[in-house]
Amino acid sequence: MLDIIEYPDEVLRQVSRPVKVFDSALEGLVEDLFETLEYSAAIGLSAPQAGVLEQVLVVHVPGDDYGPQVYINPEILSTARLGIVEESCLSVPGIVGNVMRPTQVHVRARDVSGQLFERALDGMHAVALQHEMDHLDGVLFVDKLSWFRKLRLKWAASRAAREAVAAG
Repeated sequence: MLDIIEYPDEVLRQVSRPVKVFDSALEGLVEDLFETLEYSAAIGLSAPQAGVLEQVLVVHVPGDDYGPQVYINPEILSTARLGIVEESCLSVPGIVGNVMRPTQVHVRARDVSGQLFERALDGMHAVALQHEMDHLDGVLFVDKLSWFRKLRLKWAASRAAREAVAAG
């Protein structure tokens, strides 16, 4: 089990480096990411969320046709079917918001052994992949919310901080 880093930790804003060495340490990281993903009941998790600034992420949307997938050094080659999707994040607990994203993507990545592959994805798996890829670039889904929603979130966070101080 890995500890999940939460906002506003600055590690979440750092850009991850590409993986160059495909070894047992990387295999261990991927196993730990999958174990943490399963325990948390989320559908995606990136290495930066665990404090590892490498381009590694895992996605598992229960019930979809893809099953558990690892994407190392992923890059999106094409997108289609823009839609509004509801997102949340383990690193930003308690916040849910609507984000506009393509619901179909064509991705190129490497597997845990370093083998290059390409895959066409759609639906929630495609959305989860993009959400996790944002983490690799230091971007959070809340950055993509409307300015009004961001303002409301800041106000709520400020209010919660004031209440915590008042409570002692």
